[in-house]
This record gives sequence, structure tokens and C-alpha cells, in this order.
Amino acid sequence: MKKIIYTTVIVLFLLAGFSQPVFSKGVKSNSKGAGTEWNILNQEVMTLYRKGNYAKAILVAKEAITVASENVGPNHPDVATSLNNLALLYDSQGNYAKAEPLYKRALVIREKALGPNHPSVATSLNNLAELYRSQGNYTKAEPLYKRSLAIFEKALGPDHPNVATSLNNLAGLYHSQGNYTKAEPLYKRSLTIKEKALGPNHPNVAISLNNLAELYCSQGNYTKAEPLYKRALAINEKALGADHPNVATSLNNLAALYDSQGNYAKAEPLYKRALVIREKALGSDHPDVAISLNNLALLYYAQGNYAKAESLYKRSQAIREKAFGPNHPSVAISLNNLAELYRSQGNYAKAKPLYKRSLAIWEKALGPNHPNVATSLENLAILYRATQRNKEAEKLEKRARQIRSIKR
Repeated sequence: MKKIIYTTVIVLFLLAGFSQPVFSKGVKSNSKGAGTEWNILNQEVMTLYRKGNYAKAILVAKEAITVASENVGPNHPDVATSLNNLALLYDSQGNYAKAEPLYKRALVIREKALGPNHPSVATSLNNLAELYRSQGNYTKAEPLYKRSLAIFEKALGPDHPNVATSLNNLAGLYHSQGNYTKAEPLYKRSLTIKEKALGPNHPNVAISLNNLAELYCSQGNYTKAEPLYKRALAINEKALGADHPNVATSLNNLAALYDSQGNYAKAEPLYKRALVIREKALGSDHPDVAISLNNLALLYYAQGNYAKAESLYKRSQAIREKAFGPNHPSVAISLNNLAELYRSQGNYAKAKPLYKRSLAIWEKALGPNHPNVATSLENLAILYRATQRNKEAEKLEKRARQIRSIKR
């Protein structure tokens, strides 16, 4: 039985101190830059992004590109910054086809204007790599992450926080591939750099602790993971306050650990507290609220409390469709999990169209050979076998095996 649980692993992407793929800031130079209006627009984009208002953020980001192009010309680094930010918004919506050319154009501008070894070039390489990683295209992502890391090490020194971020992201790639042997030392080196550069109680240290803990969870090593999650939570509470969204993430991930162990009594109050914090801090329609709802629903599903689970899955799905549009990969997660609920109840008529829609979204957004597509095929095959459609199930299972066998 396959399900996809959204545990909100924090992977730090460059640059600006966020815990997701984030916006670039203007590059300092001798010129006056794109101007005050452009800076105001960029700040507005970041604010809208944090609030989960991606549709409006895209409009403002486009305006920022226009203003920058008019003020400093189409090949200025500030234009690259705005292109990067618009790409990130599309990336966040799962619209990779629109994001990729923008990331690439930003990269070309930066390489030409700033030179191939400038830190801003490393940022572009990192964000493009993350797009490919999200699509499961690890072969394309790895050399970009590595080049980004090499630039930061040369330009900033081996112990700079940006180097730690690059190490973290390359580790995240190996983690996604299940290559835990390669991922662990990179996560650990990233953690060491951050502790030395920022101090042991900095929120970015909490990010590294969280990711290392998640690696151990992936290996089923809950004994190693739990104290790391707890330390990350303590850091975030002390540094950011008890009601900060990063605290909610730490609570969510610790809850997921207990959930994985079947310790629902410990997991439920943590999931609930994370949900309350996110609703209060981010608003009831923020995508992070959808994550909390999905995870709490999974807990109720595991306990056989289908009525509670169903309502939460549906609310999670509605939030994601409103925030990202109907064809985003996270919508596919909600559809898949709701279908799994119905299948478990023997309600195959309700489950089948949800599985199929989930599969179609993943194929279109992530490509036909992404691991999530394999998961979707396997789930639909289970349903077909339950309804005696064994030949159709065999075809889906065969295709899923072929996807799983691809070297990434």
C-alpha cells in the first residue's frame, strides 16, 4: 500500500534566509541599479509569496521585470534577479515549463554581466538544479549543484554559510535518490559550518538538524532522529518564538516521526499545535496549512477514523487547488491520499477517478518517469486487483517497475 506523506522536510535554498527555494536580491554594483520602485516591487513579491498569494505575486514580479528592463536595460543583473523571482513563483506552483526558461535566462545574464564565478551565478545554478530535482531529473541537477558549491567555496571560502547551504542542497539530492551514504557527510559538514559561523542556536542550524533527522528517519533510525528533531524544535522556539511557522515545521516533523512509529498519542497533539500555529501566523488558506491538514488526516486514516480523515483531506485539497491551481503536484498528493481512503473503505467508484487524476497531474508536471508516477501506478493497480481487473493491474505494475529501475 503506497501513500505519500508530506512531512515538510526543510531544505534550504538560496538566497535570502528562507527555508524553501527563494528569491534573489539585487546585486550591489557601482551603478544605481533598477531603482526604488523596483526594490519596492521586489519586497512586495516576497511578502505575497510568504502569504501564499502566488497569483498576485506573479503579476507584481512581471511588473518588476518591466521596470528593471526599462531602467537599466534587459541584460542587467537586476533584471536577472526579477527573472529568477518570477521563475521561483512558477516553480512553487509546479509550472516547471514556465520556470525553466526564466531560470536559464537569469543564469545567462548573470554569467555575462558578473562572470562565471560570481556568487549570484551560483544562486542561479542552485535554483535551476532544484527545479530539476523536483522533477526527478537528478542527472541534470547534480552537476549544477556541484558547480554552485564550487563557486561558493572559491568566492566565499569553505566555511561560509552559503557553502553550508550548497552542501545541504546537494545532500538533499542524494537523499531524494536514497543515496544515504553520500548525503549524510554533506549534511554533517553543513551543520558544522553553520554552528561555527552562526552559533549553535541559530535557526539555520535547526534546518540542518531537521534535515539530518529526516535522513535518519528515511533509514528507519528513529533513535538518532528524535533528539535532532527535538533540538531543532528547541532552537526555533527560543530564537523565533513559540508561534513562529518554523516552530510549526519542527512540530510537524517530530509528529511525523512518532506517526511513523505508530505512536499516535504523541503525534496527534504535535500535529494539532502545528496546525494552529500555521493558521494563526499564515492564514487559513496558506499551503502550509494544507500540509498540516494532510498529515493530521493521515494519522486519523491510520487509526481507522475515516470520517475525520476525509474532511481534512478535502480541506487540504481545496486549499492547494486555490493556491496553486488544479494541476499542481501537491494537489496530486491530496487526490492520491483521498483515493487511498476511499479504496480502504471499498468505495472503488470514488477512488478510481481520484487515482487517475492524480496520475495525470504527476505525468504532466513531473514527467512520465518520475517516482511519484510509479507510486500512482502502483496505487491504481491495487485498486484494479481489488476489482478483479488483473490484466490492467499487471500493465500498471510493469510500468511502475520500469520507472523504479531507472538510474537517476
